[in-house]
Amino acid sequence: MEKQQSDKQLMDSANRTIGEIVADDYRTARVFEDHGIDFCCGGKIALSEICRDKGIELAVIERELAAVKVASLDRSLNYSAWELPFLVDFIVNTHHAYLHENMGQIAGYARKIAEVHGPNHPEVLEIAEIFSKIVTDLKDHLQYEEEVFFPAIKRCDAAGKSHAVPDTMDLESMRAGLEKLQQEHEEVGDAIHRIRHLAKDYDIPADACNTFRLTYQKLKEFEDDLHKHVHLENNILFPKTARFS
Repeated sequence: MEKQQSDKQLMDSANRTIGEIVADDYRTARVFEDHGIDFCCGGKIALSEICRDKGIELAVIERELAAVKVASLDRSLNYSAWELPFLVDFIVNTHHAYLHENMGQIAGYARKIAEVHGPNHPEVLEIAEIFSKIVTDLKDHLQYEEEVFFPAIKRCDAAGKSHAVPDTMDLESMRAGLEKLQQEHEEVGDAIHRIRHLAKDYDIPADACNTFRLTYQKLKEFEDDLHKHVHLENNILFPKTARFS
């Protein structure tokens, strides 16, 4: 009987997407990161499928996922339980704030090491170019979310709580925004993965100066923050807005 229950749990988990698993418990993100599995932009892939594609035994992943869930979940990490307005404010005050404060500085560092180290490390020339485009694209992306998409979500949520009908224009803004924003997430995700590849997983060359080291550290920090940021939107915020459709 116990084996049948265990097999059923394994099958149920195998059929769930990576994004759903991490949305339920963010601690599981570490397991996927350790195996090089994209849980934010690639979050719509079923666990069984990604294991098959990467040649990883499903049972191994299952054991590791179970291990990180042993302790009680800290409420501060239970993002899927947060109400929409609170989640939106958290994204803006945490992840948008990080981007506004750091993107320009990182771009400046990337340009500097491209100028100094480009002749010996041509990869940093492409890294600087890619990151410059990321900055340009994200500025428009963040402005759209903060001025159009997020306010529409808050108004629709308030309407629902007061048993009123959400404004038609807000609903249209949300529907149009979902496709646009998810596509832009895919693009920035592909770009930062390209940077990681060029930087050889942010391996510091032997002849690197302090600015070179700092740039790679900042790029790694940027990628880590982006993964959590996109996860919160793609796998939690966006699905929650589906109830307004």
